[in-house]
Parts: sequence; C-alpha cells; structure tokens
Amino acid sequence: MKNTALSHIHESLGAKMVPFAGYNMPVQYEGVNIEHETVRNGVGVFDVSHMGEFLLTGENALALIQKVTSNDASVLEIGRAQYSCLPNNDGGIVDDLIIYRIKEEQYLLVVNASNIEKDWNWISSHNDLDVEMKNLSEEYSLLAIQGPKAVEAMQSLTSIDLSAIKYYHFEVADFAGIEHVIISATGYTGSGGFEIYCKNNEVEQIWNKVFEAGASFGIKPIGLAARDTLRLEMGFCLYGNDINDTTSPLEAGLGWITKFTKEFTNSENLKKQKEAGVSRKLVAFEMIERGIPRHDYEIANADGNIVGIVTSGTQSPSLGIAIGLGYVPTALSTIDSEIYIRIRNKDVKAKVVKLPFYKK
Repeated sequence: MKNTALSHIHESLGAKMVPFAGYNMPVQYEGVNIEHETVRNGVGVFDVSHMGEFLLTGENALALIQKVTSNDASVLEIGRAQYSCLPNNDGGIVDDLIIYRIKEEQYLLVVNASNIEKDWNWISSHNDLDVEMKNLSEEYSLLAIQGPKAVEAMQSLTSIDLSAIKYYHFEVADFAGIEHVIISATGYTGSGGFEIYCKNNEVEQIWNKVFEAGASFGIKPIGLAARDTLRLEMGFCLYGNDINDTTSPLEAGLGWITKFTKEFTNSENLKKQKEAGVSRKLVAFEMIERGIPRHDYEIANADGNIVGIVTSGTQSPSLGIAIGLGYVPTALSTIDSEIYIRIRNKDVKAKVVKLPFYKK
C-alpha cells in the first residue's frame, strides 16, 4: 500500500483511511454529507495525489497524443487543458484523462490512479514517433481546492489573478511560497475552484498555507466519498464504474470528445457505430419510489425484464433524492422514460432525467 506525501496528515486529522487504487487514501473526515455541503457552499480540499501524470515531450508529442486519444488535441494552446479518452481496439475505453499543453512541444497527461501502469504501457506501445515520455506519477502531488469560495480564499497565496483562470485553462505560477506550480481549473465537483500540481516535497507546505489562508472561509479537508457524490450530481463519468474497457465513448455520452476529423485508435469502427447508432446509452435517472440505487444493481423495464445495469448511484446530499447513472437500451434512454431498479428483488420505479442533476 502506497502513501501520498500527506497520508500522515490525514491520519492525524482523524480521517477514515481506505485502500484505493493501491494507495492509502482518506475516504471521509467528519462525514460524507457535511463534506459534500462544504464544497457545494464554501471551500474544501481533496488530496488526489494518487492520480497519474505523464510528461510527453518532442516534436511528435502532439502526433502521438492525436493517435491514442479521441479528442482533437491540435486545438490546444499553451495554458489550455482538454478532457479526452484513450480508446482501445475493441470499441471500449482504456481510460479517460486530461491533457495539458505546457509548452510548444510538451504535454502533461493526467490519468486515473488505478490505470497508471495500464495507460503507460498502452501509450508506450504506440510510441513509434520517438516521443520522450516520463512517468512523473510517483514524484508529484495534486490538491483539488474546490467550492464557490475557493478563489477568494486562496487569492492571497499567489501573484496571479485566480478568478481569471477560465474552466479548462491553467497557469504555471507561484503558489503558497512555491514557484512553478500548475494551477488549473479542471475540477470534478461542479462547484468551481482549482487544482494544484506540485512536487511531493512541496505539498505539505502548500497544504498548511492553504488551510491558514482558508481558515476564515471555513475550509475543511474532504475525502473521496464526497468527491464521488459531488461528481455524480454533475453526471461526470468515473472510470471503472460508468466507463471501462467494454463501454464505447458514444454509448457513454462522450461523443463530444470523440472527433472524427482525425484518425485515432479504432476511429474507423467508432465512426461506423456513430453512423449506425448505438444500441444502449448511459442515462441519468432519479428514483420516483423509495430506494437507493447502487453500482451493479440491475435495471428492468415495465415488464420486469432485465435490460441494463446501474453504474453509479447514491442519495444526493444536495437534492435529497436518490440518483444514478446506468446503461439502458436506446429505446429507454429518452427523458422521462420509466425504468425500474431492482433493489432486494423488488423493482423500484425511476425516471430518466437530463444532466446535470445538480444545477447551480
């Protein structure tokens, strides 16, 4: 079990620690609902240093990225980030990721913790372009400072204007007394804020200064459980739940990051799938009757036939209702379609709704 550079701090704060993607991670401190509301209404800090970072450098770095990812990275300017995925050869997804253009010929790829080795091997296997690849995952830490008060609470720690960093943009700047950190606005909560990428030996200083600066704003540490409820209220996909090696980006509603203006892994087959139409879709649903949907619960139609599966589900702390995501046949994917979640052998009524669940 690996620790992040801050694991000892989480333990000292009384966090409940759990194994996650090979790391010892804080799942909650005070409780999921309290932490969730802290981020929705104020400011909270997640240690997400388990995430993976790959640095790709060279004149063919973009060409390699274009070859292995579904989105069109050629539109990225320096200081811009892009959400994308790595398609596999079988119509599924190796992983989803964020691509940052750091310099003219340098890109940072941020991947899911559980897929670091898998992604590294996959990208490396396609690197016949002499692109220099560095796996920085073990050397870098990542803090997500999220919530509507994040910018105001943290402004005193940097010389740049945090409010000027637009969504999916970033700056390399000073922060909390450390030079050259990446400050990005690519949050996973839907409540604003930003992320700090720094070296492991810098993160404890940054953590301490962040909590000093945020004290008067009610800043709190937040665990992974609240991260999950926050992202689910926005309908953001979680790899391993809502997308995986068997789910097509088109089925998952990720057609917007699947650009057929270029060739990429399995693009020809995905293009055919788009033209023919998918047979199933990932949908958002709210429970009409009482019951909480959970990952891997079965979805039935009105006749009681099993037609799909729940990929994510929870009781929404912000909305006070049970919500979920799941794959259903296309015929049942339209808004207001009635579906049934099988909970303890009982079919409990739900309806398909439009994302996001949580609207600011």
